[in-house]
Amino acid sequence: MVVILDPQNSGISGNMVLGALIDLGVDAEEVAEVMENYASHFGDIKIKIDKTKKSGISATYADIKCEDKNSIGYAELIEILDKVKYKISPEVLKFAKKVFKTVAEAESTVHGTSLDKIHFHEVGAADAVADIIGSAYCFYKLGLDSKKIYGMPVALGGGRINSMHGKLSVPAPATLEILKNVPSFGGPVNYELTTPTGAALYVNMVDEICDFYPLVTNSRIGYGAGKRDLEIPNVLRVVKGESIVPTDKVSILETNLDTVTGEVLGHTFDKLMDAGALDISVIPVLMKKNRPGNLLRVITKPKDSGAVSEAIIRETGTLGVRVLPYVHRNIVKREIVPLKLDIGGLEHDIQIKIGMIGEEVINYSPEYEDAKKIAYKTDVPLKDVMKRANNAFKELLDKY
Repeated sequence: MVVILDPQNSGISGNMVLGALIDLGVDAEEVAEVMENYASHFGDIKIKIDKTKKSGISATYADIKCEDKNSIGYAELIEILDKVKYKISPEVLKFAKKVFKTVAEAESTVHGTSLDKIHFHEVGAADAVADIIGSAYCFYKLGLDSKKIYGMPVALGGGRINSMHGKLSVPAPATLEILKNVPSFGGPVNYELTTPTGAALYVNMVDEICDFYPLVTNSRIGYGAGKRDLEIPNVLRVVKGESIVPTDKVSILETNLDTVTGEVLGHTFDKLMDAGALDISVIPVLMKKNRPGNLLRVITKPKDSGAVSEAIIRETGTLGVRVLPYVHRNIVKREIVPLKLDIGGLEHDIQIKIGMIGEEVINYSPEYEDAKKIAYKTDVPLKDVMKRANNAFKELLDKY
């Protein structure tokens, strides 16, 4: 699955992201409960999530009304978030804090001050806390943290806005700072379309920016409504679909080893697989001082990289592990097909692993463990069992 975040029409704000993700299939009451439990620590808040229409387009609108307490510093904000006694996954909270830090760092750059001196409405407001916590919760609830997210160019709007520092032209300085290196454009209306909160969510969610829609088969579209009624549909569009060649996110862990024996390496393989490794390879290398050694390279899911890194250090004694987080890999659709294999007049169960692009089978092979069991039972060489299984599956394919 891949996702397209499309703010080309009316920009992006916190409540638009929230509405669009809820529109993709998250329970609104569940999200509202999470938002209230966090945002209420920063001011009185009322949340109403409902369907609405913007220029005839049906969308989800998150109406957040709050009465903020006194101005709060960035460091205090993070401290309060960490102390909230509500069950939310550590990954969701970590992501939300990354978004807050993005906003705070932009403000500190704009104002030429350090993070611990940042006191401003955008980070401290209960509505911003609700938007960011709610959006982070939806992002993980939909499983988008492990999917590739494409971002389209960002519409910024135009005109002027009132701020604590007087009238400013759109985009706001913090918004512009956050969107460094992100394609964006002014208009198409004289109104602030993209806010610092929306921009911060965008840069923390998006993996790759593209000018045009990628080759994707759409399966669901979510629309998040902005507050105002404009002469254009004031909605953020989020598209969920399948890539012709699917992708997912993995982390690559590496370390150089020059004192580890083959026995220890073999044992380490088992430990790493138990810790969540997807694939492991050992590559002979020539290291410093012309010493021969091995490069241990491990592929794992991002969520398992911490446990796998610890296992590498414990088992090999290495002093450090290099981590390449969130590497994208192209993968084919995979299926397992059960097959009855006739050997010597007796049927044996064997599974065939197939790889597909769309509905086309491009590769297939017997499951090794199944083939090995059949080889032992029948006293037929493993290579012959594998060959017979491939031939039997090919005959099955040719019938269709």
